Amino acid sequence: MTGATPITQRDRPEPVGATVFDVPYTLVRPAKAAAPVLFASPHSGNVYPDAMKAALCVPLIDVRRTEDAFVDELFSDAPQLGAVLMAARYGRCVADLNRDPRELDAGMFSDGAPRPCGLPTARVDAGLGCLPRVAARGEAIYARRLTRAEGEARLARVHDAYHDQLGQELGVMRDLHRHALLIDCHSMPSVQPGRRHLADIVLGDRFGSSCDPRLTGRVERAFRAQGLSVARNAPYAGGYTTRRYGRPKRGVHALQIEINRGLYMDEHAIAPSDRFDSIRAIVADVTAEILAVARLLSPA
Repeated sequence: MTGATPITQRDRPEPVGATVFDVPYTLVRPAKAAAPVLFASPHSGNVYPDAMKAALCVPLIDVRRTEDAFVDELFSDAPQLGAVLMAARYGRCVADLNRDPRELDAGMFSDGAPRPCGLPTARVDAGLGCLPRVAARGEAIYARRLTRAEGEARLARVHDAYHDQLGQELGVMRDLHRHALLIDCHSMPSVQPGRRHLADIVLGDRFGSSCDPRLTGRVERAFRAQGLSVARNAPYAGGYTTRRYGRPKRGVHALQIEINRGLYMDEHAIAPSDRFDSIRAIVADVTAEILAVARLLSPA
């Protein structure tokens, strides 16, 4: 794998006493690009600022169970195969990179929300907004309310910085090749309330609106050829990222891939299972297929 290209955080002063955030992602570019494809893992980060950990009222491992742990490792062969790989560094509960930054719960803050809030949504009401207030089992995360400054620092230094870079990478690809493909990489709990059976893989293309259906079909067939079950758009059709960037008529396609955590990890211990290497090999084969068919994509 090639080394990560250094990225400089935007030059914006930190408020006195605020948490200082490092660059919130890793970015690995291939030595030689095979296709204009970017694999992004927005929920695999596992870094938590000390100030956040001090404010928790639950064990950190309960917060960590919201992560899409090891997804960036499952897709780590992408740069060697010729694609860009971008992965979050901070945990999902620091800032959820697959949520609209307007999805905020004003009640979380002692002195007002850091930014204008959008209309109430079921996710925000459930505590799962851009700045989550509950952990994996629905328990409250914090022993106190956050300050506006804390919220704004997370939005600016984590969420905004990640999407600024992601948008820039896709824009360069589209300008050079007339099209670009974003694969948004996630994992899902193997057991979910109200669902007796969950597929091994769920592909989300927002019901055909965010990605050329030919690509979705090829990815589905590639996973099925490996003996895995595949569903489309249920229970995950794609989130903020696929909605924001998936514009096939403008030459940018976005497809979300959800991998059942039971395939590759011990969900309770947050540790890779003995099947991890075999699932990573399957993901590498599918990644190669994605690069092979990316040339089919073009503006309408």
